[in-house]
Amino acid sequence: IIGEDFWTGGGFTAKRAAAALRSIGNKDVTVQINSPGGDVFEGIAIYNLLRSHPAKVNIQIMGWAASAASIIAMAGDTVSMGPGTFLMVHNAWGVVVGNRHDLRASAAVLEGIDQSLVDIYAARASIDRKAIEKLMDAETFLGPTEAISKGFADSEDAALAAPDATQNSNDRALMARRQTEAALARAGHNRSARADILREIGTGLPAPRDASRTDEAPRDASFDFVAAQRLIDTLKS
Repeated sequence: IIGEDFWTGGGFTAKRAAAALRSIGNKDVTVQINSPGGDVFEGIAIYNLLRSHPAKVNIQIMGWAASAASIIAMAGDTVSMGPGTFLMVHNAWGVVVGNRHDLRASAAVLEGIDQSLVDIYAARASIDRKAIEKLMDAETFLGPTEAISKGFADSEDAALAAPDATQNSNDRALMARRQTEAALARAGHNRSARADILREIGTGLPAPRDASRTDEAPRDASFDFVAAQRLIDTLKS
């Protein structure tokens, strides 16, 4: 996860990236990415840290580089993708609460962020801004062949190791949980109610953020993606 990840206590932050680059010094850097994304501002900060690195930066996409992770990938002097990997681009999103003025103001902020992301993609890609905006609007997953043809990546490398299946499953679970909680928040459920609903869906992830809550009931070993998607679709309708 890009940025602090309160679900697991992990995440990869700009602070960690800066410390790693200081430790490496003026040497070439290889960055291996398998991430569903996360905090867009942390992603942009990491991108700029890598772009300012005095030596060569090689990006290797091992599983997927989605959302904020795709921004980091754009920092590479070279970008290679393993077989079956994906780079995903989309518009910035967030949860907004308030009156119509607040919603319009938030939409304007998100639009500004999107244009900044287009700037970053356009600096590397071989397609024009309008084409990039269409990809972002459609929340597009680019495999190696398409990513290379559009200039987001340089090569497909069959020697790159396949992503760890367990980690990939955990990443998908975290993304599904975040999307579901965001939909519940938009529907007006408070944090306590959201935690209860997520527990009913079932998850093997850590307990809810509120450490004061108890969780005596047993939890399922895996996240029910079908149930989560059904819930999101219901809330959207």
